[in-house]
Amino acid sequence: MPESIAGLEIPETAAVAEATKRIQETTSPLIYHHSRRVFFFSLIHAHKLGVKPDPELLYLAAIFHDAGLLTPFSDVEQRFEVDGADHARAFLLDRGFSTAAAETVWTAIALHTTPGIPDRMAPEIATMYLGVLTDVLGFGLDGLEHDQLDEILAVHPRGDFKNEFLRAHVDGMKNRPETTNGTVNSDLLEHFIPGFQRVTTVERIIGAPWPS
Repeated sequence: MPESIAGLEIPETAAVAEATKRIQETTSPLIYHHSRRVFFFSLIHAHKLGVKPDPELLYLAAIFHDAGLLTPFSDVEQRFEVDGADHARAFLLDRGFSTAAAETVWTAIALHTTPGIPDRMAPEIATMYLGVLTDVLGFGLDGLEHDQLDEILAVHPRGDFKNEFLRAHVDGMKNRPETTNGTVNSDLLEHFIPGFQRVTTVERIIGAPWPS
């Protein structure tokens, strides 16, 4: 029987079970609980919007979306979102998912810190992004049913989420600061790392090797 929390079902598939176990073993309770809450909030947004994302793909996108923070999966220096997206895509392809399904999950993860784009895309991509916004920034929080929210938080508590989440992101990016250029993540490094100042787009344009 599928696991259900607050009336929201977790897909009962081998891939979901394996991905859940992997995230529990390779990240931290903070990332695990955050990722699961993102899935539930994504389902709530899907219901409110009247869209029907594939629940298995949505879950896999949510559970892997911050995996690149604590466990870089690539051999090159790149955005943590892309690390997690690359790992998730390989995970799906290795288990027989279609290329289209793997690319949907990749895109959802890779774009989840890029405002203004993912919410205009496929249901899995859009609702996962909105779920992240709810858990991190409280987007739509006042529209959630209190009983449903309480049940989700009882199973996946926030604890000292704000401070721990910020610390996890800084720790995951401080050794690859240039990868945060052009994303909201540069804000975190500028705030928490003394002396760090990103190269602005204006500086990059002025410093380009064109005479004018």
